[in-house]
Amino acid sequence: MRDLADARDRLVSSLLRTGYIITPEVERAMRSVPREEFVPPELSEEAYMDTPLPIGDGQTISAPHMVAIMAERLELRPGMKVLEIGAGSGYHAAVAAELVRPGGSVHTVERIALLAAFAAENLRRTGYSDTVTVVVGDGSKGLQEHAPFDRIFVACGAPDIPVPLTDQLADGGLMLIPVGDRGYQNLIRVERKGKNLIKTNEGGCVFVPLIGEHGYS
Repeated sequence: MRDLADARDRLVSSLLRTGYIITPEVERAMRSVPREEFVPPELSEEAYMDTPLPIGDGQTISAPHMVAIMAERLELRPGMKVLEIGAGSGYHAAVAAELVRPGGSVHTVERIALLAAFAAENLRRTGYSDTVTVVVGDGSKGLQEHAPFDRIFVACGAPDIPVPLTDQLADGGLMLIPVGDRGYQNLIRVERKGKNLIKTNEGGCVFVPLIGEHGYS
């Protein structure tokens, strides 16, 4: 375990040097969450490689640098209500939880029931289940019963920005979503200003596809 903790520190230090991590808050969150607890046991020794890793059912845990990019661009703060689409193994939600505590909450939607159970158990075991709620469902529809959200982030690539997600974004809120084809996307930042949506391209990325009514079929 000491070796893994040292590997985590080396990874975070590398992400700081390369500019993926900018703020002390994101640095603290990335140092706090044990990524090895969110990958299959046989991959724990690879947990601090800066690469996506398979977590089952054709899905992956995002590369740490992408988690850092999204955490920085979202400007997460204590007390915020956050929606994640694509829980995966729960790692990204745990990092968000570190940033919205105290007083904040994260709802994360996962369409694959087995992965949702995996994420929920990982979050329970690592102490985040008081902040993160895992829901099984079609993430492209968002989670209307808990809207509006201060922040929304989508950990899968969409053909376009789903209208239900922008509708559930609070005034002054921010959303990050990969938009493009199944092989390559651009990370789009959406800011709501009243009835207006301000969109900014934050650069290229590659995510598994968003499957659902407002995603890919």
